[in-house]
Amino acid sequence: MSRPIGVMDSGVGGLTVASEIMRQLPDESIIYFGDLDRCPYGSRPMEEVRRFTIEVADHLVDRGIKMLVVACNTATAAALDTLKERYDIPVIGVIEPGARSAIQGSTNQNVIVLATEGTVQSGAYPEAIRHINRNFSVQSTACPKFVPLVEELRYKDRVVVRVVLHQTLKHLADSKADTVILGCTHYPLLAGEIRDYFDGRKKVIDSGYETAREVSAILTLFDSHAPPGSEPHHLMIVNGLTPRFEYILKDWMPFMEYTLEQVEL
Repeated sequence: MSRPIGVMDSGVGGLTVASEIMRQLPDESIIYFGDLDRCPYGSRPMEEVRRFTIEVADHLVDRGIKMLVVACNTATAAALDTLKERYDIPVIGVIEPGARSAIQGSTNQNVIVLATEGTVQSGAYPEAIRHINRNFSVQSTACPKFVPLVEELRYKDRVVVRVVLHQTLKHLADSKADTVILGCTHYPLLAGEIRDYFDGRKKVIDSGYETAREVSAILTLFDSHAPPGSEPHHLMIVNGLTPRFEYILKDWMPFMEYTLEQVEL
């Protein structure tokens, strides 16, 4: 059997990336690790996030994965370079794919980045965007209340979501940016409401699609694709209470067959 792809996140948000990988690469097996016990990462010191990320990544590498996807923007900003040096397998994050997608999608070179406090403070998105095109204007906004909306299963409560969006985004209402990057993998669960908040006038970028394309390209480069027609086996690993995680799995990926495992980390 082909070795699995490892996907990690601080909680449930990385499932938005994992599901896109499954959609684009249906023959591939996924091992997903949600660090529920220590979620969220966004407000933690970056050195602590780096340590947590290495611990989770070590666990996945010990499981025999063939590549690692850091499906958490904060963890990507804190530890991606460290992980690339640490392992002899391909390691990718979600910031560069999101940045490339925004550059391709924007017509006026003016973008908004919605992200956690840690990702905003790291400056990772402006750096990634301007590394490709120096002419882009990038406005970053920390959205500390967004992750709890998802993790606490309130992302379907439209009244609560709209109140939180207004509190967080009202200073951007008149922004000339034509593109919004969802700089946290939890945020796609709020994408519809975010799009509506801006009256559909801004393109909303979810890095999951571009990240999955990059996974495919890397597997092709290393001739590591699972054989066509392979039967995938998906393993979901958590280190915290599972009811919320299972609810989101069933709500968002209802047809996926998986094994759920709880570990101590």
